Amino acid sequence: MTFIVGDVVGSVSPLVSLIISPSRTQHFTSVSLSLSCEDQSNSDRWRVRRYTESEQWEDCSSRWASQTGSTCTISSTITSDTGVYSCQSESGENYHPVNITVHSGVILESPVHPVTEGDTLTLCCLYQNTSSVLRADFYKDGSLIQNQTTEMILSTVSKSHEGFYYCKHSERGESPKSWISCLCVCFSASHSESQISVLHTLSSVLAVCPYLLVTVVLIFKCCRMRDEMSV
Repeated sequence: MTFIVGDVVGSVSPLVSLIISPSRTQHFTSVSLSLSCEDQSNSDRWRVRRYTESEQWEDCSSRWASQTGSTCTISSTITSDTGVYSCQSESGENYHPVNITVHSGVILESPVHPVTEGDTLTLCCLYQNTSSVLRADFYKDGSLIQNQTTEMILSTVSKSHEGFYYCKHSERGESPKSWISCLCVCFSASHSESQISVLHTLSSVLAVCPYLLVTVVLIFKCCRMRDEMSV
């Protein structure tokens, strides 16, 4: 299940990151799950919160988990732990939301955060009873894209790879769906163009400088000669 909570899913802060251990979006039932809000100063001013089927934000508390500093620990996961988890600031704003699914049986091992454009992505299909990697079929948006393999590798990830992925085993069943997103690095081109523009301007100024210097010197000499002749 994938939750969309207002505009929270689009909220990003460069100051804090939600770290999940194990580092994946899908998790088995009856296992320990740790979620930490980490910033550059390693402060404890962030709190882990979740939004579930109850349609309300919940604090990490003794009712479903325990909070130590900025780390929230679920000792034994259950399916109702499925939801959106994020880091909340002291002012009440939520940052870095992550969809987490808790499921028994088969899960898809997929990344927590968006994959950077151009990177390689590897997806695996795991089975709870043995924690082993299954030879399974992999689907994107309901269409079969690779069959009977232990891992699916997407090389040079781009925006076209975004979508809902899941895996299916003929006997063990299928995993829930996970959304894979791609982080575009197109800003690099504009950044490079800015640098080229600045360099071009500097080179133009430096090229003109000698002519300006000669002009100043000539004006100075003319003024001096005029003063001498007037004397």
